[in-house]
Amino acid sequence: MVDVGEKAETHRVAVAQGRIVMQPATLTRIIEGTAAKGDVLGIARIAAIQGSKRTSDLIPLCHPVGLTRVAVDFEIVERESAVVCTATAECLARTGVEMEALTATTIGLLTIYDMCKAVDRGMRIEHVRLLEKKGGKSGHWLAPESSADGAVNKP
Repeated sequence: MVDVGEKAETHRVAVAQGRIVMQPATLTRIIEGTAAKGDVLGIARIAAIQGSKRTSDLIPLCHPVGLTRVAVDFEIVERESAVVCTATAECLARTGVEMEALTATTIGLLTIYDMCKAVDRGMRIEHVRLLEKKGGKSGHWLAPESSADGAVNKP
């Protein structure tokens, strides 16, 4: 692991986002709450938060971070038959929370896939990326506003 012992503790924030594209009928089940496994987005939100807290267990050499806040939001994009997941992770630490935000986003999307795979195995998880990072020596970073990959950018 990288030595972060000499770094100052600062307030750090990271925002990540990705989306899952599916058949319109699958999205309708999510919206109407008729998926066989239950409340898809509610369960995906809890899974995403839990996943963010386990990041250092999943990613080799990733420092454990004491998260102070994790927020996970879902946006339904009916015209694209997609669900966009945006995760924000915060901490007061010597290292950033980019991996925690990215893990939360990915776990949230994977949970949607798992809960709906019986009716739609062709779902696609795509455009998972970091949107914003604040804090630490490198300061504030924001992804370019225009996105060639079609991802929504709302940090």
